Amino acid sequence: MAGAGEDWLSDGLDDVVGVESGLWVSGVDYVAGWRVARVAAERLNRALLGAGLELSAVRAVASTDVEGRGVVRLAGLPDAVERLAGLLESVADGDGGAV
Repeated sequence: MAGAGEDWLSDGLDDVVGVESGLWVSGVDYVAGWRVARVAAERLNRALLGAGLELSAVRAVASTDVEGRGVVRLAGLPDAVERLAGLLESVADGDGGAV
């Protein structure tokens, strides 16, 4: 039996190829892709903290796809994701969406 919160990271990712497949292909360097994703996820997590969001509510998670490419997924509780969306929308409204 899963404890509270253990399954929330995979919620809504059913359409992503390879999620929870457990399939590892021989010769694919998953670790290199994960390392790249981890750096990006850590940067995003610092930005989320800087914006006043709690990582227990919304966070970036490093992963890889089936080909070993780094992937960063945003996982969070709906209210925290709504707050993040509002912050991003306010930035986009202020300067035309430039990054």
